[in-house]
Amino acid sequence: MDAALESDAAWVARRLREADTAVAFTGAGMSTASGIPDFRGDDGIWETEFDPASFHRDRFVNDPAGFWRDRVRLQARMFPDGVKPNPGHEALSGLESRGVLDAVVTQNTDGLHREAGSDRVVELHGNAAEVVCEDCDARTDAEPALETVRAGDAPPRCEDCGGLLKPGVVLFGERLPRVAYSEANRLAGDADVFLSLGSSLTVHPAAGLAGRAAEGDSLVVVNFDATQYDDRADRVVRGDLAAFLPEVAKRV
Repeated sequence: MDAALESDAAWVARRLREADTAVAFTGAGMSTASGIPDFRGDDGIWETEFDPASFHRDRFVNDPAGFWRDRVRLQARMFPDGVKPNPGHEALSGLESRGVLDAVVTQNTDGLHREAGSDRVVELHGNAAEVVCEDCDARTDAEPALETVRAGDAPPRCEDCGGLLKPGVVLFGERLPRVAYSEANRLAGDADVFLSLGSSLTVHPAAGLAGRAAEGDSLVVVNFDATQYDDRADRVVRGDLAAFLPEVAKRV
């Protein structure tokens, strides 16, 4: 790690030590080191492989079979074999277990924060490992539904009531879960340090949490690319999260 990043790591570690409340807000860049592709970069899968309109709420309602066939393809691309938490996820989990970090708010649907051991995780966009019934609201493991579609039977149905199953994620055209967003908004307002990690900060309303944190002079942005909130952040770091966060954790 070069001298500039070491200085950044020492600065962030000091802020975390001094903070009464610290929150991590994570985006797609948090998980790229785990083998999960980015969505919105120049080489992101929305730009190069998939049309976001195929995963809109309207498509799900009007063409559930076609939606699910495309969803199976997307799921395979999002979660290749061998995906597991990277050292960045593990560093955040360790900071929480030490009482330094209060919560993780994530835009990601990969479940890697929980797998790494983080306890208080607010999943703003849901979890791709689940499906939910449109009729009875039952939440179950996604794999049987995906396997049903792979076998040529789409769309998958709820075993309990026969209702249409939907991926347990927020689709384009859907609102964020009210309870999760309310909790995230409160955390952003209360945080002495709000670490925005690997998020392009372009997807609203989730990205607005960074603006809320900036109002309290608590925003720290760690991202390879520039974001619209950089000029309002206390610190901007350009670095690899899988290397940077363990360095921060070591220095706290």
